[in-house]
Amino acid sequence: MEYIRKLFSVEGKVAVLTGGGGVLAGEMAKGFLNAGAKVILLDINEEGIGRKVESLKNISTNVSGIKCNVLDQKNLEDVDREILKKHGRIDVLINAAGGNMPGATIGLNQNIFDLEYEQFKRVTDLNLNGTVLPTLVFGRAMAGQKSGSIINISSMAVARAITRVVGYSAAKAAIDNFTRWMAVELASKFGSGIRVNAIAPGFLLTEQNRTLLTEKDGSLTQRGKTILNLTPFKRFGLPEELIGTVLFLASEASSFVTGTVIPIDGGFSAFSGV
Repeated sequence: MEYIRKLFSVEGKVAVLTGGGGVLAGEMAKGFLNAGAKVILLDINEEGIGRKVESLKNISTNVSGIKCNVLDQKNLEDVDREILKKHGRIDVLINAAGGNMPGATIGLNQNIFDLEYEQFKRVTDLNLNGTVLPTLVFGRAMAGQKSGSIINISSMAVARAITRVVGYSAAKAAIDNFTRWMAVELASKFGSGIRVNAIAPGFLLTEQNRTLLTEKDGSLTQRGKTILNLTPFKRFGLPEELIGTVLFLASEASSFVTGTVIPIDGGFSAFSGV
């Protein structure tokens, strides 16, 4: 039992989560704190990250927040130095910054030619480059210590065409490839102690997508009904249901796992609809 406990342990590990003010990063942070890790949340919204940190201190005082723009390399490098000065290492990086934007979503009565290209670029920049840049900056410490786990956020929009969210879908597809590419690169150049994986959440009902999936009275939109019809579990996922897989990927229990994209989707990606 002691061997198993140590195998799955993240106690004392230093975990950095971008998009720290968001729901998904917040839930994952709870999991790490309850498991004894040291958590640093990064977010461009300083006020929001402050509130999140204060709420998490009810679990553990081993949590802090730093204002950070994941698209600003100099800012990232300054934050990296600050973290290393305080903690001396980075063991886990979760690239949770991202998401879709209303301007990049094709409306119900629109088609692809109505897309606002500038909004498309903003979404792809945030979701792709907002993962690439933190990986290049914070991954350097892992390369130096020859150990670490990088966890990216993929999506159900990769394997299938999810209508209306073309920019988000394209960026997340690139995340899958980047995850595999970095897994090979880091293992080849810096050894098997560094792993790069991704999780692909299914449909979680959050404030970001609530208006797409539910009506004002709480009933399902047609889009919401279609999703549940294609999900064997017949429900939306909960943000806290990401925690177990993320802790597994961050621990030594996954020491021979790299370059993978793990669905956490209630069976959505397995079901043909028939």
